[in-house]
Amino acid sequence: MIALRRFPRSTVALLAALLAIWAACSGSNASDPPAAEIPAVSLHPENMAVAVTRELSSGPSISGTLAPIREATLRAEVAGMVTGTAVEEGQTVRPGQTLVRLDDSAIRDAVLSARSAQRTANQALVVARRNAERAERLSQAGAMAERDLEQARWTVMNAEAGLADVSARLSTAEKQQGKTVVRAPFAGVVSERPVNTGDVVQVGNPVATVVDPRSLRLEATVPVSALEVLKVGTTVDFEVSGYEGKRYVGRVERINPMLDPATRQVRIIVGIPNVTGRLVAGLFAQGRVAIDQRTALAVPLSALDLKTPTPSVRRLRAGRVELVAVELGMQDDVMQVIEIKAGLAAGDTVLVGPSAGVAAGTPVRIVKE
Repeated sequence: MIALRRFPRSTVALLAALLAIWAACSGSNASDPPAAEIPAVSLHPENMAVAVTRELSSGPSISGTLAPIREATLRAEVAGMVTGTAVEEGQTVRPGQTLVRLDDSAIRDAVLSARSAQRTANQALVVARRNAERAERLSQAGAMAERDLEQARWTVMNAEAGLADVSARLSTAEKQQGKTVVRAPFAGVVSERPVNTGDVVQVGNPVATVVDPRSLRLEATVPVSALEVLKVGTTVDFEVSGYEGKRYVGRVERINPMLDPATRQVRIIVGIPNVTGRLVAGLFAQGRVAIDQRTALAVPLSALDLKTPTPSVRRLRAGRVELVAVELGMQDDVMQVIEIKAGLAAGDTVLVGPSAGVAAGTPVRIVKE
């Protein structure tokens, strides 16, 4: 039998401590500390957008200035001094309403003189006709020579010609007198009134401009390639300077049959209803001829990441960013959105603008203010 050697208790405790240290140093990586957590990024609501179903359109872009369809620049048809102005710029007028009055004193005298001459000529005609009737009766009775009868008839013809001439001069004078009052040709708004009481105007000088604001037009050009699908009645979507964020709709009313030699494009006229009167002529408008339209799920163009092998967006889900591949469809350049055929659902939140470059897996903290 082999006898076992007995060690002191202090030696046994030391050996146990050394064995524990060795086990700790030679253990597996399972006891390594976890990797550092990715820091969260703070985003504002303007850095995000929601995928929604909306109307999309595609077609050539157009731009131009709004102009009234009905516009009349009224000019002086007689020379004279302005004796009164009945309207101000921006005032609504009805058809036939007086706008400007010119001095008619000289023309009024001519009218009075022509009327007096007309009465005299009319009386001379009455006398001549009576004499001619008596001459006819005397000639039939054989009491008057044929020469005297012809003279009586000739006197009637001269009196009729004189009356016609005086009546024509009276009509001309009355028309001239009527031209001293400038009236509105249709219902509208006075856009300009360049004369004031006391001004002297010559024939052809503008005295007022009246426009009908209920309908406007947009004159623009489109590429020749658009003629294959462009037709009268095609819808036009546009925005107007000063009314950012508001969309207006018009329709193509006319297509110029000739190509513009300077731009090599075709000019079109777009009719724009303006029943509410919010739009005014002279504003710059920019839009698009809506050749193709559809309702589809869409996100802003700034949400796309085209650097990945396939087009993708960064979707926010469960407080973290994830990279999602998407299938693209129609692009609406005016609204700056694009159709998403697959990869997203309505209501998904995507990152837009500079935040679209946040790495996948990054936690997000939304800052409301």
